[in-house]
Amino acid sequence: MDLLRAGSQVLGDGDRDYDALLSMVGDRAFVLLGEASHGTHEFYAMRAAITRRLIAEQGFDAVAVEADWPDALRLDHYVHGSDDDALDEAFADFQRFPTWMWRNHDVRAFVAWLRAHNASRPLTARVGFYGLDLYSLYRSAEAVIAYLEDVDPDQAAVARRVYACLDHVREPQEYAYEAAHGLRPSCRDGATRLLTDLLRSGPAYVTDDGRGARDAQFFAERNAHVVRNAERYYRETFGGRVHTWNLRDTHMVETLLALRAHLRREGRRGRIVVWAHNSHLGDARATEMGRHGEWNVGQLVREQAGDAQALLVGFTTYTGHVTAARDWDAPAERRWVRPAHPDSVEHLFRRSGRDRFFLPLRGALREALSIPMLERAIGVVYRPETELASHYFEASLGAQFDAVFHLDETTAVEPFDVTAHWQHHEEVPETWPSGL
Repeated sequence: MDLLRAGSQVLGDGDRDYDALLSMVGDRAFVLLGEASHGTHEFYAMRAAITRRLIAEQGFDAVAVEADWPDALRLDHYVHGSDDDALDEAFADFQRFPTWMWRNHDVRAFVAWLRAHNASRPLTARVGFYGLDLYSLYRSAEAVIAYLEDVDPDQAAVARRVYACLDHVREPQEYAYEAAHGLRPSCRDGATRLLTDLLRSGPAYVTDDGRGARDAQFFAERNAHVVRNAERYYRETFGGRVHTWNLRDTHMVETLLALRAHLRREGRRGRIVVWAHNSHLGDARATEMGRHGEWNVGQLVREQAGDAQALLVGFTTYTGHVTAARDWDAPAERRWVRPAHPDSVEHLFRRSGRDRFFLPLRGALREALSIPMLERAIGVVYRPETELASHYFEASLGAQFDAVFHLDETTAVEPFDVTAHWQHHEEVPETWPSGL
């Protein structure tokens, strides 16, 4: 506790709160900013404030987020000023549950700032906004076909035939079940061949030497990667031969490193800020995930880019409210978050009496916080009635992250699409705390 109190830096209420973090960045190519939940206002707002400074003061070139590639690409076009969408229209492609992850007012404010920032800079120095995830099986297939129709109509016809095996009810889970159980042909080989052909023909397609043509080719290649990897991801959901978590995080890192290479080919430094959940960005080797054979983005970036190239930053909270659903595909609600478990690192932070603080994890403090403790993770579904089993895992914080922000109490992120479910304020259960 003495080490914790001495090492933590109490936060005020301004951008100077992030001076200590920015001093840790140095020449690192990647700053990974996590979140303990997908529905906490403060996590989004703080990541946005940090990212603004990384862009403005340290020349970061891109923001890569836990979102699907084609959905985020529409926002990228908006922040580059390359389309006529109104701000809210630029978010229109985020239609898949959970929409509030990106269709919320904190992301809206950041995207508006990024467009204004870019407007004052030459096209070659503008900062992009990209998605790392792989759920967009059908939308990515459509994007590949649309690109090929412009540059190679004959190959577009081939792509249409290859991807036809995906079509049935346009529901990836049903495709995956039928393919895994031999009820329909798998698209695996065709998707791989199409990606290979696209990579081989890429130089011929970029007949215009402009940045726009090179970007369009790169975007199409990444969508083709999504189709191949998403097809495998959904199929393996029913095959049970590999960890689908590992497939997903491997894809995200492949996309991140490919994006960096693309930016560097365009004369940029290739420095990228990443926004995703703590469970993706903290090093899995320091958690029970690693003991179960799972890896994640944080671990893979450290391994493939080097420890000196990545800064891993976690965000934690003790209690408050969060935007989350009760079940998958259920409406978003503003849920009360139980006070953290007594054996958790969040409870330890609460006991420090520091309330809101930044904690660099180094020296004796890093070693002390490498003792395994419980850590809470809330995704898009929150089940307080089974919280210990559903939302806690064991982690050695000192090895998991390079630094942590902690807030004793946080509030729910506000979605664009506020419903009666979200407006309902959930009171503390009458059985609390005996209803554990």
